Amino acid sequence: MLSSQFPAICPAAKLLCFPDSFLTLQELIFHPTDPEIRSWMQQCNFFRESMLKKGKVMLMPDIKDKMPERSFLPWSISSKLPFSTSKISEIKKIFHADDNSTMETMIVMSLSDCEKAPSLGETKRCVGSAEDMIDFAISILGRNIVVRSTENVKGSKQNIMIGSIKGINGGKVMQLVSCHQILFPYLLYFCHSVPKARVYEVDILDPNSKAKINHGVASCHMHTSNSNPNHAELTIASGPGQIRACHWVFENDLIWTVSN
Repeated sequence: MLSSQFPAICPAAKLLCFPDSFLTLQELIFHPTDPEIRSWMQQCNFFRESMLKKGKVMLMPDIKDKMPERSFLPWSISSKLPFSTSKISEIKKIFHADDNSTMETMIVMSLSDCEKAPSLGETKRCVGSAEDMIDFAISILGRNIVVRSTENVKGSKQNIMIGSIKGINGGKVMQLVSCHQILFPYLLYFCHSVPKARVYEVDILDPNSKAKINHGVASCHMHTSNSNPNHAELTIASGPGQIRACHWVFENDLIWTVSN
């Protein structure tokens, strides 16, 4: 049983072991509480699609992964584990999470996010195995798909120069699946469908030497009527029904698209 074996296998399996050795969740991943700082950070993460031009110099946000290192559980194990806020007592027992602990808070927050209703036109799923992620992407996009991510973190928080640009699907608006890491004892991704977007692969250059330092992936989403009007990315929106804002795919985040 995983609960009885957890202390022994936790480090070897690269699970998140007893995060109460940290003071708060903010030491697991940085979430600024100052509204002005949060707003500034959000706006720095987005840019207009028109800025994706060869030779353009722009500031790249911090794309480094702040999550603690973890691994997927084998599907044969993860598929049998409880995964619901209604089963929180069982989950706490399996992962040795004490009452009112940081581990309990982390688990409840992530489960609650996974259980939120999808937005209009959105399909979503939290996946704890590579098999589940692939199955979800196939269910949305079909089998002719490929996963894309920014190659490394070089250029993060620095000025970069845009090099060669390739529009996926010929630069046409398409559907994609975007997967983002969330905090949980094992590696867990929040995956959701994005109905209208454009995706670009971009060579990222050092603005001084013009040498290639990274190969980035940028995702540009359409502005839809159900978007939160207070969301930072809408501050640079083009207008309803138009491409609103682009963002770089962060380290260890993944985008699934058609393969061409």
